Amino acid sequence: QVQLVESGGGLVQAGGSLRLSCAASGRIFRLNDMGWYRQAPTKQRELVAAITRAGSTNYADSVKGRFTISRDNEKKTVYLQMNSLKPEDTGVYYCNAEVMVVGRIGTYNYWGQGTQVTVSS
Repeated sequence: QVQLVESGGGLVQAGGSLRLSCAASGRIFRLNDMGWYRQAPTKQRELVAAITRAGSTNYADSVKGRFTISRDNEKKTVYLQMNSLKPEDTGVYYCNAEVMVVGRIGTYNYWGQGTQVTVSS
């Protein structure tokens, strides 16, 4: 009923920048909290940044000052601007959203398929 599609990943040199996008579609009544997670090959999936519908943000300590999360509620899209990238930022980045679905009670959690980010030294 709801789909999240990430885009913007790729290969970049250390110190470079990337901008990730996550577009939501389907039978959405309202998008609540949204966030970006990442997973490196040998690590657990971790929260990178989160944002409420009103715009309150939260970041992992490792990305504070370098990454910025934002959202456009009209476009149903969340973004992650990544600057000063480091090799340790490498991983698959996933979009996550809490959603109120049209015609359904309560909220539901959805994940995107992920987009690869590779930072070379």
